Amino acid sequence: MFRTAVARYANILHLRFTDTFAHLPKSTLDPISPNNILLRLLRVLLYTGGRLLGNLFLPVQQAEDITGKVWLYVVSRNNYDSLVFLKEKLPEAVFVAGQNKEIGAYNPRVNRLSARFKLLYYYQFLPVWWGLYRLKGPRAFRFFDLIYQAIGYYEISVAALKKYRPCCIVFANDHNTDPRALLLAAQDLNIPTVYIQHASVSTSFPPLIFDLNLLEGQDSLDKYQQCGPISGQVKLIGMPKADKYVQQRNHRSTVTRLGICCNTIDAYTGIREAAMYLAQQFPDLTITFRAHPSDTRNFDFVRTAGSNLLVSDARTEPVFDFLLRQDALIAADSSVHLEATLLNIFSIYYRFGENNFRPDYYGYVQHGLIEQAPTLTDLNNILKALQAHKPEVYQRVRYYNAVVGTEYEGRSHELALTYLQEFLSS
Repeated sequence: MFRTAVARYANILHLRFTDTFAHLPKSTLDPISPNNILLRLLRVLLYTGGRLLGNLFLPVQQAEDITGKVWLYVVSRNNYDSLVFLKEKLPEAVFVAGQNKEIGAYNPRVNRLSARFKLLYYYQFLPVWWGLYRLKGPRAFRFFDLIYQAIGYYEISVAALKKYRPCCIVFANDHNTDPRALLLAAQDLNIPTVYIQHASVSTSFPPLIFDLNLLEGQDSLDKYQQCGPISGQVKLIGMPKADKYVQQRNHRSTVTRLGICCNTIDAYTGIREAAMYLAQQFPDLTITFRAHPSDTRNFDFVRTAGSNLLVSDARTEPVFDFLLRQDALIAADSSVHLEATLLNIFSIYYRFGENNFRPDYYGYVQHGLIEQAPTLTDLNNILKALQAHKPEVYQRVRYYNAVVGTEYEGRSHELALTYLQEFLSS
């Protein structure tokens, strides 16, 4: 029994044992799993009290009847944005998430699955942890807190699926712990599963094992083929969440508005240095700074760096609304490059300081999607050239987005709906 459980949780925690995850910068990894063992133990205690015991008393919100419906399973606001078009077109579709999952402003619109009985399955923790240690080595010790948090997700997923029997589950995330547990449970109960890509993917992701896989383009397919054998159908559909924005592409011939995007893997000192440098060097540019919504670091320096430096709050302003206000963009390893280039915004890869994260993680520079600026001087030179002339760049997206330049450009949601409805009726 425990051997099966070990294999199952190795699958559920696939990404947590990869080099990519282990080599995340300390500022990114510590909030997920602290390097200090005492802090990891503290997280286990807090998780036990706040989540496992706390769930026993917290209400489980279900505004809709979710029995026998198409579930749109989400773990973040980005997931919700990627699947909301299905909710609008399929009356039988309902949003579903775990009991405590944070979906931002969309929290009231999402039905919750109870996690109250997750506590009952912690008798498995030590045998599963030992099995993973023998299978994965020291990383099972380094990330024992993440193993602890994962225990029980599969079992409560099985219970929820037996209770509600959805006719299909649509996922926008294929690698986080709770959606993977739900995916494996659905497979064991012969419930159809569909994956709609919500952001750029990595070769560190688990192999695709959904019944229907709706990917954005050839880049995604190439990367998933490196992850392992793909089961189920694969269709390339472009990016449905961008459909209503592609008609508003930026065709300005010069750059007067610049966006700076950062995320938790970027070094704070490098972000600060670049933002202040650009504000001073380009007083005639309107510069908008945007941190990732999960980044809790203090960026108050932005407000005093220059009168031309503005702030976009990623927790309230959708990324495409932010992008429509930019002519050029600077970011490091972020899928915002792809979204910007799709809207014909000139995007530049610049690493904010040094870290152990793999350079050009998504391969955007390698495949010619964006330009690279190794230094602030290079960044300065590129921006000065763009102030004189901004080229058209959206055609570079073809490798990443299968519908660019075709009759379905701006109609990715139609392709997704067609393939999903064919799948459901088969």
